[in-house]
Amino acid sequence: MWVRQAFAVFMKQPLAFAAVFAGFMFVLFVLALLPYVGSLLLLAGLPLATLAFMIATRRATNGRSPLPGAFTEPFQSSPAQRLTLAKLGLAYAVSTFLIMWLSDVADGGALDALMKSLGETKTPPAQIVARVRDPQLQLGLLLRFGLAGLLSLPFWHAPALAHWGGLGAGKALFFSLVACWRNWRAFAIYGLTWLGVILGFAVLANLLFFMLGQMRLIGVVAMPASLLFSTVFYVSLYFTFADCFVQDDPPTTIQETL
Repeated sequence: MWVRQAFAVFMKQPLAFAAVFAGFMFVLFVLALLPYVGSLLLLAGLPLATLAFMIATRRATNGRSPLPGAFTEPFQSSPAQRLTLAKLGLAYAVSTFLIMWLSDVADGGALDALMKSLGETKTPPAQIVARVRDPQLQLGLLLRFGLAGLLSLPFWHAPALAHWGGLGAGKALFFSLVACWRNWRAFAIYGLTWLGVILGFAVLANLLFFMLGQMRLIGVVAMPASLLFSTVFYVSLYFTFADCFVQDDPPTTIQETL
């Protein structure tokens, strides 16, 4: 239902949501170029980006344009709420850096070696296969994806709880984690549905271009398709939040619900 609602809302204002996603990507690109603090600011801005998409989706469901409120509304909240959002961003960035550091220690640089080998055209295929089969690399990847998945749970709803519910950083993280845990079956179906959508599109696209004898065109449609699915995924975040915390979309009652 969450995925279906996201596609329905997106199709009503596709250009507006595309503009929100483009603005999001542009900001990330600019932050990545900044020396020293660029990576920190980039990671710290991700919780704010998810909130911007939730705001955009909520505005669209109410018949309004997602722009420019998606970018301006978080900065129009109270100083305490803005401080909470800043704390959440900093906590997310620090936690991500810790996960990356632990994973690097666990794999002993195996991932960096693999990426370097992939970037060199003269690397023998056997050497790449050997690096991929390295147990340390697999342990590092398991830690990266596993810990990143666990980290997403407390931050899934936290920005929205801070913005609409007025909760502090600690309470927002706690209630987000509890909501994900109590509704894990719904989130499992949600994840499997997205997997099915992406795999289904890939299979159909490959079959279509194979029948047309134009397999080289797969790469042409892969990029716009990935951008489309990424945008709709962020649109769906609001519906996961609304069904976990509010009914009939009354943000003012979030605090009372908790």
